[in-house]
Amino acid sequence: MKQQLMQGAPPGPEGQVTLANWRQSPFSKWGFRNLRSLVPTAAVAGASGSEVTTLREAWRDLGELELVDAAGQRMPGQRYLRAINIDGLVVLRRGELAYEFYDNGLETGQQHILFSVSKSVTGALAGVLADRGLLDPDRPAADYAPELKNSVYASATVRHLLDMTVSIGFSEDYADPNGDMPAYRRAVGWDPGGAVGGADLRGFLARLKTPGDGAHGAAFHYVSVDTDTLGWVLERAGGAPFAQMLSEWIWRPMGAEREAWVTLDSFGAPRAAGGICMTTRDLARFGEMMRRGGVANGRQIIPAWWVDDIRANGDRDAWRRGNFAAMDFPASRYRSKWYVFDEETGAFGGAGIHGQWLYVCPTSEVVIAAFSSQPDAADIPYSVAWIANCKRIARELGRS
Repeated sequence: MKQQLMQGAPPGPEGQVTLANWRQSPFSKWGFRNLRSLVPTAAVAGASGSEVTTLREAWRDLGELELVDAAGQRMPGQRYLRAINIDGLVVLRRGELAYEFYDNGLETGQQHILFSVSKSVTGALAGVLADRGLLDPDRPAADYAPELKNSVYASATVRHLLDMTVSIGFSEDYADPNGDMPAYRRAVGWDPGGAVGGADLRGFLARLKTPGDGAHGAAFHYVSVDTDTLGWVLERAGGAPFAQMLSEWIWRPMGAEREAWVTLDSFGAPRAAGGICMTTRDLARFGEMMRRGGVANGRQIIPAWWVDDIRANGDRDAWRRGNFAAMDFPASRYRSKWYVFDEETGAFGGAGIHGQWLYVCPTSEVVIAAFSSQPDAADIPYSVAWIANCKRIARELGRS
């Protein structure tokens, strides 16, 4: 596996970012924006020339807007962004560029890993396949990938995968060195050493057999393996590689300025759950398309009925019975890989570990895209504060 030296001042005594440390601070500041140097990827081609969606500027100085951190400390916005290790931020109002911020070496046209905001992109692609009649959310996932018939997914539907209501005995504990995550990371090629038994991602998924406590559909259970299984189903349903479908059906027609990437395992399977990388502006373009009901560049890219379903549906009871309810994570529903953050404003979006966010507020006509190299993978107080601050920003812009 190719390794590459840090650019600029080295953050540690050796200064080298490798497959073993790229998710650890301070190496992550380089690793998150240079993952292609460490992990195999497939390119997701963007638009070109006049097809690129232009972001006209309507600048607002949000750098001085008072925001509040997880400890309740009030501070100017730009100071807050630096304090929480934001690498890139783009704020749009009615599709116009209202504010932009970069730090930690990230530049305007540089790709950064989305982590689990990738799930929301994958969920949008699923809507395109469903609209084309290639995917039936009510069918068993194993109808598309028969290799799943001896796994915990044997009786799960595509809808269970989309809404993460699969009953599965898998723990997504990022800090447990003896839990389920280390073998999973090796299977996707994100850690050195290879998976136990030499398994690739899909071999790993097909061998997941431990059921959860209840039936499929009963409770929201956040596990990334569901979305990687969905990525497998999408490739089988669409009859094409994930990156190709994402480019042809979303990225290029949406008017993305730069290509995106998706990481691959040793056999070329995409990390649909967390391996997509893109620029901050293109993430904002994607969010703006969702805000406008799936429309971009004057075209219906994501079916309007799919976006409406995301915004209106999702099982509140399944959320309350789920594994995020006790953590005060500020969402009330989950549908097709999208959180509904706020019933009052209708804000919805995606969230990823280490501080990756897409926040879409229809009532204020605001989209906020953010990349971060936050040291902790999961920090619920930080997440609660972030979503509250996004609501403050949207409210402020909504006044104009």
